[in-house]
Amino acid sequence: MSNANGRIRALSAGLVLLLVGCNNGLSSSENRQGLEVKLLVGSALGHFCDQAAEQFNQQDPKLSSGEAFYLSCEAAGSGDVVNQVVTLAQQLKSGTLAAEAPEFPTLISVDGEIYHSQLIYQMEQVFPGQNYIPPIADAPLLANSPMVFMTQENLAPGLQQVDDLYRALTTAQTHQDLDAASPAQNIYYVHTAPTRSNSGLQTLVAQYASVSGKRPEDLTPEDIQSYQSGIQSIQSKITRYGVSTGSLAQSMLENGPFWASIGSVYESSVIEANSQRQPDQPKYVAVYPKATFTSNMRGILPNAPWVSAEEKEAAEAILAYLQTPAVQQIAAELGLRPGVPGVPLGAKFSPEFGVNPQASYDSYRPPQPQVVEAILTSWEETAKKPSLVVIVVDSSGSMEGNKMPAVQSTLQSYITSLGPKDKVALIDFDSSIRSPVLADSTPEGQQRGLQFINSLQVEGGTRLYDASLYARNWLRQNRRDDAINAVLVLTDGEDSESGISLEQLGQELQQSGFSSDERIAFFTVGYGEEGDFDPEALQQIAQLNGGYYSKGDPATIARLMSDLQLEF
Repeated sequence: MSNANGRIRALSAGLVLLLVGCNNGLSSSENRQGLEVKLLVGSALGHFCDQAAEQFNQQDPKLSSGEAFYLSCEAAGSGDVVNQVVTLAQQLKSGTLAAEAPEFPTLISVDGEIYHSQLIYQMEQVFPGQNYIPPIADAPLLANSPMVFMTQENLAPGLQQVDDLYRALTTAQTHQDLDAASPAQNIYYVHTAPTRSNSGLQTLVAQYASVSGKRPEDLTPEDIQSYQSGIQSIQSKITRYGVSTGSLAQSMLENGPFWASIGSVYESSVIEANSQRQPDQPKYVAVYPKATFTSNMRGILPNAPWVSAEEKEAAEAILAYLQTPAVQQIAAELGLRPGVPGVPLGAKFSPEFGVNPQASYDSYRPPQPQVVEAILTSWEETAKKPSLVVIVVDSSGSMEGNKMPAVQSTLQSYITSLGPKDKVALIDFDSSIRSPVLADSTPEGQQRGLQFINSLQVEGGTRLYDASLYARNWLRQNRRDDAINAVLVLTDGEDSESGISLEQLGQELQQSGFSSDERIAFFTVGYGEEGDFDPEALQQIAQLNGGYYSKGDPATIARLMSDLQLEF
């Protein structure tokens, strides 16, 4: 046991001295008084943090000085957690942000040790030799969840027969190619975007380990180039990327095996999906690789200038509390394996929920940070599946005020963030539907996109259904066989001038959906107040075609579109 972990265990015994009161406090961090201790966590630990914080804060914790404090939680993709902390550190170093600034989290957690290692490495670039982020072994384990293959119960036996599934995916096209007893059904595969999601990054590293025959810690930057083609073959079967592992698993449940027949997700995501399964939906099963990442989720307390002595005392008490058996049971109830030995797993860890409570596998260790950087660069520039996305923008009269400037700014960020294998077609509509403007990552493509943005003018009515069908028809004619093909519709109003009805649009779009060879997905964004547009119509358009509906406004549209961009 490390000294840090030993201190945490010792604090646990004396924690009652810090927790006074009669559970009559507020149930959340809102409107609480005292010192705020912010815990910035990866998305897999978000619900655990929220529930634990509610219980912790009800006990009205106080420091040894008598000062009250409380725990607040903020969840993001693990890559976003690392980027946020490193950006804040850079601002501290440049003098644009003070160490006392409230933006700094006191505690940090990412959903696995690769991103933990990246956080250490990147912080070392900002503050060499300061060791602000503790080593992995010195950060107490809060929970874990192994990476598994999620698949429908009828396909699971075939996957379980495969010795190394990632290696098999470099050549197999159907499930029958994997196992003769399985159906001759095409393999459709999903995982999250590795640039922002821990499960996606662990998946990508595991693919390299399988294809190369090396353990992750033995990979070199040279290996990444040598085995790039094999990874590209696996990525060619991708249906969708995404920012959230849980939402990806939920989409598999809702859309079925012709949307995605295999997903790389956390074991907890399988449990959650089966917990929400309706009677008419098939059960999903976790297939455990012989070697995989355990996804250790640890509590990281920086030894850094932005953590005061009072914050450190409070944070150590919080970490001790999060490791108590009662709180660890929250993790188990959420489908996460407890970080503390001896805590029972509970009823959800059973075949009924698609998992094996006694699963045995070889646990991978993280690769070197330089190797991770090489893997991400290779994925973005070469291995990632290409995309062709038609973005349909409502420029009708209702987009006046601050709506259109916010959309224009967001579209500019979207276009300047395009990867070398991504293309977009930009269409705006009001009472008229204008011809597509093509943009990509080249200087010429960027310029065309920026000219489109500058030309947007607010006027006219809302031919939403006609514009959606026009975009689908254009994509049908220009579809990229090797790419993710999708339509993204952004509107702030109800349809007012289309020549077709919502029902007719739905019938048309189903012809090119995921039960067809065209596999064109639809995503919809309702912009502004829901009374101004029809959220049910937008939801119907998206759900019929393997996508989803989101609500945005000028304050949230940039983040929403950034997350949507990860899908492709």
